[in-house]
Amino acid sequence: METPILNTINSPADLKKLALPELTQLAAEVRTLLLNKVSQTGGHVGPNLGVVELTIAFHTIFNSPIDKVVWDVSHQSYTHKILTGRKQAWLDPAHYDDVSGYTAPEESPHDFFNIGHTSTSIALATGMAVARDLQHQTGNVMAVIGDGSLSGGLALEGLNTAATLSSNLIILVNDNGVSIAEDHGGLYGNLKLLRDTNGQAETNLFKAMGLDYRYVADGNDLATMLAAFKTIKDIDHPIVLHVHTEKGHGYAPAIANKEAFHWHVPFDLKTGETLAPKTGESYNDVIHTTLENELTEQKTPLTAITAAVPGIYELKRFGRRHPERYFDVGIAEQESISFAAGQAQQGLRPIVFHSGTFLQRAYDQLSHDLGINQLPVTIMVAGGSISAGDPTHQGTFDIAMLSNIPGLTYLAPTTKEELAAMMHWALHQNQGPVAIRVPGNGVHSAPLANFEPARMLTIHAGQKVALLGVGSLLPLAEQTQQALLAHDIDATVIDPRNLSTLDTTTLASLSANHQLVVTLEEASLSGGFGEKVARYYGNTAVHVLSFGAAKRFNDRETSAELWHEAKLTPEQLVSEITKQF
Repeated sequence: METPILNTINSPADLKKLALPELTQLAAEVRTLLLNKVSQTGGHVGPNLGVVELTIAFHTIFNSPIDKVVWDVSHQSYTHKILTGRKQAWLDPAHYDDVSGYTAPEESPHDFFNIGHTSTSIALATGMAVARDLQHQTGNVMAVIGDGSLSGGLALEGLNTAATLSSNLIILVNDNGVSIAEDHGGLYGNLKLLRDTNGQAETNLFKAMGLDYRYVADGNDLATMLAAFKTIKDIDHPIVLHVHTEKGHGYAPAIANKEAFHWHVPFDLKTGETLAPKTGESYNDVIHTTLENELTEQKTPLTAITAAVPGIYELKRFGRRHPERYFDVGIAEQESISFAAGQAQQGLRPIVFHSGTFLQRAYDQLSHDLGINQLPVTIMVAGGSISAGDPTHQGTFDIAMLSNIPGLTYLAPTTKEELAAMMHWALHQNQGPVAIRVPGNGVHSAPLANFEPARMLTIHAGQKVALLGVGSLLPLAEQTQQALLAHDIDATVIDPRNLSTLDTTTLASLSANHQLVVTLEEASLSGGFGEKVARYYGNTAVHVLSFGAAKRFNDRETSAELWHEAKLTPEQLVSEITKQF
C-alpha cells in the first residue's frame, strides 16, 4: 500500500522536498481529508476544495511565515492549516475542535489575523507591506481574495491603496465565477470577460486602477500554479494574479450545487445529502407567506434586497416569483442599506434581509442614511443568538447596535403571529426604519388579538416578580414562571416586543406589586435591553436582574456552555430570583 505523503508533512518546509508527482498525490490526500471531516462536522466545503492546489503551490514556492499570506474571510484556509502543523485536527476526530474554521494567530505563526468577514485581505496586506518596508524587513506579502469578496467596498479601497505602493505586494484573485450564491454586479462581468479572453481583454479593472496584472487559466493544476508563483515571487511592485479555479473541485455534489456547498451542515459523503434535514414549519415560511400577502392582497410596493446571503431566508423562492422585485447586491452590505434608502425615498417599501453579524458592516448607513432621514425601510435580522462558532460570527451585538440608533425601531417577535404582524406594521408605517429580530428558536404560535409596537404584551399577570423574555427567550420566561410556583411565587410574564423604546406605562404599573424585574435577552447585556430597563427603575425600589451574554468575542464554546454561564436555564434563574427574597 502506498504510504500517504501527508504523513511526512509537518510544516511547509517539508513540501520543498517533494517532486510534482508527490505534490499531486498530496493534493488528492488533502482533498479526501477535507471531505471526510466536513462531511461529519459541517463547514466550508466548496471554497476549500477549490484552493487545494494553489495552497500547496504557495507553501512550496514561498517561505511562510516570512512570506505572508492573508486569506480573505479565511473560510478557505483549511489546506493552509493542514500544511502548517495542524493536520491532526483533520486526521483525528478527537481533535476536530482543536482549530477554528478560520485563520487564528493564537494557533500558528503562519496565521496573522482572525478573519471571518469578507473583503478585508487586500487592505490588511497593504498595511503589512508598508510595515515591512518601513522596518527594513524582507519577504513577500500576498492577499488571497475570492468568493465574491471583491464587491465589498473595502476590497476596492484596498486595491486603490495597493496601486500607490512601490514594493512587493501580490493580490491573488481566486476567481471561481461565483460568490456565496451567484456573483452580482458589473465588476464580475469584467472578471468573466477576462476569463473568456485568457486575461487579454482591453477592459481590465485592475489595470485601470494602475496595477500590474497576470492571468492563470487553470488554478487547479499544480504545475501551472507552481510556475506562476515562481514567476512572481519577490516581485518589486504590486501585482494582481488573477487565477481561475473551480469551487468544489474534486467533489461532484459541491460542483453541481455550489451555493449549498459553500457552507454545509454534516452530509452523506457518497451522495451529498444532508444527514439531518430540517422538517416542519420555519420562520422563513412565515416571512414568505407574509410577503406574498402584502404583494397580492395589500398591494404593498415592496422589494426584497439581500447582500449575498439569500440562503439564510430562502429568498430565491421570492426571486423566482417576483424577479423584478428581488435584488442581490452581492457582498456589499453598505450598498444594500443605501440602495434600500433610495427606493424608500421614492415611494417603494424595501425589505433588506441580513444576518446580524454582517449587518454591522453597514452601521453608518443604518444611522446616517436611514436613521437621520427617517426612511421606512424594513430590515430583517437573523442569527440573533448566543453561540460561539468563532469570534467573528457573533450573534449577540445586534440589540446594542440597532436599538440605540435614534429613529430606528427594533422589534423582537416571539411567535409566528407576531412576526407577521410586525412585518405588516413595518411595511405600512411612516415613522422611519424598522428592524425585526427573527427568532432563532423553533417556530412558536399563540393567538394575537392586536399588535401595538409601543406596548409590551403581558402574557401572564402575577405579582412580586416580573419576567421579561425578549424574542426567543420568552419560552424560557414561561418555563421559569412555572418553576417559581414551587416557591410560592406567581411571576408576571411579559413579551417586551420593542427593544428601542421602553413601554414606561407597563413598567410603571409593575411598581405597584412587584419587587423584582428580571430581563432575559439572547444578546450582549452591555448596551442591551436589560440595561434600559435597569436605568428606568434606577431611582425606584424595584430591583432589576438582567441575564444575557457577556461583552466578549466567544470562540468555540458550545451554546449549552454559554447559556449556562449566562444563567439562562430555568433552574439557575429560579436560584438567582429566590435569593432576592
